[in-house]
Order: sequence, then C-alpha cells, then structure tokens
Amino acid sequence: MLTWNDASHTLDMPQMDATHREFLALLADAVQAADADFLARFDALLEHTQRHFDSEGVLMRACNFPAIAEHEGDHRRILGELADARCDVAAGRLDAARHYAEVVLPDWFAFHLATMDTCLAATLKRAAAG
Repeated sequence: MLTWNDASHTLDMPQMDATHREFLALLADAVQAADADFLARFDALLEHTQRHFDSEGVLMRACNFPAIAEHEGDHRRILGELADARCDVAAGRLDAARHYAEVVLPDWFAFHLATMDTCLAATLKRAAAG
C-alpha cells in the first residue's frame, strides 16, 4: 500500500500536498476497511477525489497550465474508473473494487504525481515568481 513519504511526494505546494496526503489517507482507509465498511470508505475517497480534481482544475486555469487537456483527461479517466469500481461494490463484487483500490490507484497516483502534478507545481511556482 502506498503511504505518504515527504521525500518522494512533497511538491512544496501546501494546498496540493495537503490534498494528496488526504487522498492517500482515505485510500488507506478504504483498503483496510472491513467488507461491511468498504462502500462508505470508498464513497469518501470518491467524493474527496472529485473535490481534489476540481481544485487542481482551478489551479491549472489560474496559471494557464499548458497541459491542462491531458491532465484533466487523466482526471476524468480516474473518476470514471472510480465510478465503475463503486458499481462493482454496489453489485457485491468487492474483490474487483479492492484490487482497484489496492493496486491500480496507488500505481496511478505515484505516476500522476511524478509527472502531471510535478509539472503543474513547477508551473504554479513560476507563475508565483512572476
């Protein structure tokens, strides 16, 4: 399971870092939840992720981020996958949703953070520097 690591996850952007820490905490809550609690924990993760992506969208527009289409496209893909996984849970297919939360989301997050979010943070820092 992926857990927050200051050395490899911090972007030196307090708002983004706090959101990412919360994402990983909610992901861990879902992964560790008993079957009876999984749907509620997964819903909390899904709701947070929507707000997380909305917030990044605002940041991207504020700095005229050049890769906004690609970044938001990745966000839409993940939200769609989360919705599909939630349908799996609602249909009693917990194994599929748990696999998504335990394997797919952590792998996606690590890559997305290292690429798209790192580029966004650099663009935001340049814009703030003037």
